[in-house]
Amino acid sequence: MKEARYFYVPQADAETELPAEEAQHAVRVLRLKEGDEIFLMDGDGSFYRAEVTLAAARHCGYAIREHLPQSRQWTGHVHLAVAPTKMIDRVEWMLEKVVEAGVDRVSFLDCQFSERRVLKTERLEKIAVAAMKQSRKAWKTQLSGLQQFSQFLQEQRQGRRFIAHCYDEIPRSYLFDELLKPGTDDKGEDITVLVGPEGDFSIDEVRQALKAGYVSVHLGRSRLRTETAGLAAVMMTQISKEYKLINDKNQKV
Repeated sequence: MKEARYFYVPQADAETELPAEEAQHAVRVLRLKEGDEIFLMDGDGSFYRAEVTLAAARHCGYAIREHLPQSRQWTGHVHLAVAPTKMIDRVEWMLEKVVEAGVDRVSFLDCQFSERRVLKTERLEKIAVAAMKQSRKAWKTQLSGLQQFSQFLQEQRQGRRFIAHCYDEIPRSYLFDELLKPGTDDKGEDITVLVGPEGDFSIDEVRQALKAGYVSVHLGRSRLRTETAGLAAVMMTQISKEYKLINDKNQKV
């Protein structure tokens, strides 16, 4: 059976050619030709089965044969806000994995102890798209550039909000236990988790977050690197949502 080839095409139903980079990959790397079947994803909830109509040096045209609307793989909106590490390859690794695991938005925080004060998102966008295609996600993860921690806290957000930190003097709950507690809207609750830099949030930042309505949590007994903590937080949100869904189905039987 021939492998299905997926390409990211925003507003795919309004276009007739793959974007330049996708076209180059299709024609030069995959060596697709006219008549070959491809699949398009618009990043907004739809896949499309299409046929290649043009395979030239810098162009790859297509004709849509079938619209394949997708259902969301999880309820609610999952938002990870994390301080990027000094080594950008660790940020890139984390982003790839959280997109594969399932996250709606990733924001980057400039904190008191941050080691990285500048962040270019162009390459990160490409990594997010590649992970979306690899994991067959119908919705593209949205990225927000570097933002001051205090400014992020001031923005209004719905749902449940958590800040993960390592200060023993501030009471903390296990994030997974908190996620299993009934929320205001378990069918589609929004979840935001804050993860700090390698040196952690400052204790003042943690207190600011608590004052803003965030719940103090930890991610387990091990002390995790920033990129591992970000992935762990996203995995916990997804596992908790699956657990609630299965438990709800069992109760109805």
